[in-house]
Amino acid sequence: MDLTALTNPRIVDRESLQEFIDSLTDLIPNIERDIARLKREPHDKALIANLFRALHNIKGDAAICQVGLGVMIAHPLETLLTRLRNGEIGFSELLAEIVLLAMDRLELAVEALVSHRSLEHLKLVELVGGLENLTNVSTEALDGRLVQLIEAVTGFRPVPFPPAKEIKLHTARTAGASETIAADLKFFRSLTQQFEARSARFLGRCDRLLKLALDTNQGAGQPVDPLQLEAAVYFHDIGMMFLPESAWLKAGKLSAQDMQLLHSHPATAAGLLERMEGWQTAAEIVAQHHEMADGRGYPKGLKNDQICAGAKIMAIVDTFEAVTLKHSDRGHSRSILRAIAEVNACDNQFAPEWIKPFNAVIRKIVEQ
Repeated sequence: MDLTALTNPRIVDRESLQEFIDSLTDLIPNIERDIARLKREPHDKALIANLFRALHNIKGDAAICQVGLGVMIAHPLETLLTRLRNGEIGFSELLAEIVLLAMDRLELAVEALVSHRSLEHLKLVELVGGLENLTNVSTEALDGRLVQLIEAVTGFRPVPFPPAKEIKLHTARTAGASETIAADLKFFRSLTQQFEARSARFLGRCDRLLKLALDTNQGAGQPVDPLQLEAAVYFHDIGMMFLPESAWLKAGKLSAQDMQLLHSHPATAAGLLERMEGWQTAAEIVAQHHEMADGRGYPKGLKNDQICAGAKIMAIVDTFEAVTLKHSDRGHSRSILRAIAEVNACDNQFAPEWIKPFNAVIRKIVEQ
């Protein structure tokens, strides 16, 4: 295996790389939809053939566009699916998870290439080496090796995942808060419920974010005032409601104009909050929740030590929710493991001191 092609790949032509990315954007949603259908009809030969063809096309496109890591990831998957197509192995949840995980990693890898970022954090060497080792493994040993590979790449051991609706997520307690604060939080919550009502895609989103944010904060010793954090969760996307719905309600890729509009929403929401007595900390969290530890965020391009702790928590939990939403938009059921794996693979985007307590929260959800 050419490790350099996975850790420090050479980009032959950036236009060809973009052509490969465009092709990948078209093919991966089809792969996810076919896998979702295969989970219901695991012996459907037409679906298996479609899945094999899609991976074969990815390998071919990668070769034509001279994206070597695309070939290296797709080739062993294609070999594995040849065994599935020939009836040597059966379709399973673990097999589905490894195919989808590999596609996630390929997407992240080409995004990193476009942005001139390192690929080391993606564990592509472990992924490709593990996939190659699967091509000849016995049927009896396959599941065990799949588990080992998923854990090696993600850091999490795969277990049966509960549907999102079965994960118990509750709002924060306001016991001990003054009547004014409790009333403010109730009002803030009513605003976010109005926001969620704009699209079925957002239903329950606030409760999921709130649970994750408060538990992550608690796991780190509660350095952020939980009431301020709760207010920030309710308010962080309220600025969206002042934008044209066409800019934030559509699924899929956003235009440059849409992105420019979206970049204004933290300042709008924070501007409202900071004019209310007692919510300055929450306003700061809202204003900074799209900033990144490496300075690539918005609106001010702040770096790690310039970003408040609450905003660092919000950045992680908001991205985690966005990733799971992306998966569900593509027709594939929400996978906690794939979402946390993608968050952990985001290089220097998040504050490292908050990744560990967040991972602990997710691990607890998965284990329960």
